[in-house]
Amino acid sequence: MNELQNLSLNKLKMETPNKCDENIQKLKELFPQIVSEDKIDFDILKQLLSDTIVEADDERYRLDWVGKKASLLKANTPINKTLRPCEEESVDFENTKNLYIEGDNFEVLKILSESYLGKIKMIYIDPPYNTGKDFVYRDNFTQSKEEFESEIGLRDEEGNKLFRNTDSNGRFHSDWLSMMYERLLVSRDLLKDDGVILISIGDDEIDNLRKVCTQVYGENNFIAQLVWNCSTGGGIRPKHFSITHEYILVYSKNKNKLDELNATLSKEAVKQYKLSDDKGLYREKDFVFKNISTNINQKYEIKCPNGDIVKPKNGYIYRFIKETFIEAVNNDLVVFKKTNNGPLINLDGSQANWNIYIKKYLGDGKGSPVTSLPRDLVGIYNNGTSAVQNLFENKRVFENVKSVELIVYLIEIFLTNKNDTILDFFSGSSTTAHAVMQLNAQDGGNRKFIMVQLPELTDEKSEAYKAGYKTIAEIGKERIRRVGKKILGSEALASPKDGTKVPFPLDIGFRVLKVDTTNFKEVYYHPNKISQEQLEMFTTNIKEDRDDLDLLFGVMIDLGIELSLKITPKIIDDKKLYLVENSELIACFEDDITTKVIEEILAIKPYQVVLKDGCFANDNDKINAMQKLSTITTVSVI
Repeated sequence: MNELQNLSLNKLKMETPNKCDENIQKLKELFPQIVSEDKIDFDILKQLLSDTIVEADDERYRLDWVGKKASLLKANTPINKTLRPCEEESVDFENTKNLYIEGDNFEVLKILSESYLGKIKMIYIDPPYNTGKDFVYRDNFTQSKEEFESEIGLRDEEGNKLFRNTDSNGRFHSDWLSMMYERLLVSRDLLKDDGVILISIGDDEIDNLRKVCTQVYGENNFIAQLVWNCSTGGGIRPKHFSITHEYILVYSKNKNKLDELNATLSKEAVKQYKLSDDKGLYREKDFVFKNISTNINQKYEIKCPNGDIVKPKNGYIYRFIKETFIEAVNNDLVVFKKTNNGPLINLDGSQANWNIYIKKYLGDGKGSPVTSLPRDLVGIYNNGTSAVQNLFENKRVFENVKSVELIVYLIEIFLTNKNDTILDFFSGSSTTAHAVMQLNAQDGGNRKFIMVQLPELTDEKSEAYKAGYKTIAEIGKERIRRVGKKILGSEALASPKDGTKVPFPLDIGFRVLKVDTTNFKEVYYHPNKISQEQLEMFTTNIKEDRDDLDLLFGVMIDLGIELSLKITPKIIDDKKLYLVENSELIACFEDDITTKVIEEILAIKPYQVVLKDGCFANDNDKINAMQKLSTITTVSVI
């Protein structure tokens, strides 16, 4: 009978599967933003599947604001933009795996949505805190430039994409929420299944941001709300409290796939490891501790060095079950100490003369991360501002900079694979890029970064403007260059102009890409209404100011190829081919392609080939070439 009771049997349901439950579970996994209180919000689902705004008026628990549905619709709407490479502003353009992208970050996220789908391990962003002084990106892309200028009354050299979201604005919170919501929706798809997003934020929007993140990532994927003690509280005395902290929200794409997290121990924690043996530094941790648990597996009898048999007092349990304790004894991890007032008793109920401890070794100096970040490891704002000041000849070209130590600390927790990529689409002064390069230099890692920054104008009265930096993007790029020089200890960086090679295996380079309109002409005229003069404009569908590299990156975006892959030009029969790393792609934008070019492509066997439409001298050459190429690869034309 006892054996039967101990059996764990799977009881058959004797009924057909509940397809409704199965479908709901699939929907929850596919669209976590539709889950509210563990129920499906079908209005949100309808909006996700609609190209118009879906109206609804029923009440439920969720965060709503003016413009939310428009943001959801915008996140699902395609855009017709591209990224153009800028070699002259890049460092080691041909070899680097890092990207610096200038442009509206919403547009950039949409453009990257295929090339980096499910490929980013960690996103860190430091968005506007919505304090009433921040710039916020506009959320209406249907207006003309003139209409937008009239509406906001601000100008910049990128076509008036900015406005100040002041607290006098009637949609103060709504505008900010819409701006964040649509970017979080699009960026989520870029994360790996075990990827995480970390968002710095202040008191003004922490409550709203957490609710928005829960809608985008699902309440089950919340990891932590970290507290960063970012200042010492100096300066003008406030009337009430001096705010000395900010927050970092952490969400995962799929919490079940996220590995155990470890962080560097604070200096205070390390000081506790005062003992040592041949295995290293250690501290003694209580094996018996207060707990009201009645679990008998953690209340067994233990034999002490003098033969006494002890057990825990009522209200105490052991840290391990018996099998684990025996293993610890065999590994010399258990310490018995004499005492007259410990938590153990003898079998007759009298006070035992022993207490038991477990050796906990310092090891690699890692432990469970704590939500209050250790200031001695992550620094404060002053550290970040000083780091930039030191790089720029003591000029304060950027204010309120996150410390490099903070980002390094977070990267070490979440970017444990030293080959993974971090994305920062509010990159500001490029602290994240600085941290990645510094950490790689310290531990030999090969982590990659993607920085995204709008070329927001600097204030004409600022030190940055006076030093010659007209936009924030210019500051960010220059900081990366200077950090690279500092790490290498040399002023001679690799340059596409002179072919100099980096004398160090560390990747201190970055490719600069800039958001622009499509590479192809837009036809506004009916063919019957085009004159002979106008017809000559359309002998090619490619815009006159675009070169081969523009076309190549446009093709890579369209085909979903990573934009950091090495590109190798190759001349065959006086025709230039572009070979993309790992045989991902061969592209040729020349006219009158010859048989030798086709033979070279066939020998390489790339996954995809892209040619210019009309690149063959005649139809026979085209047919023969396409028949040969189609046997080994996919062929496309532009």
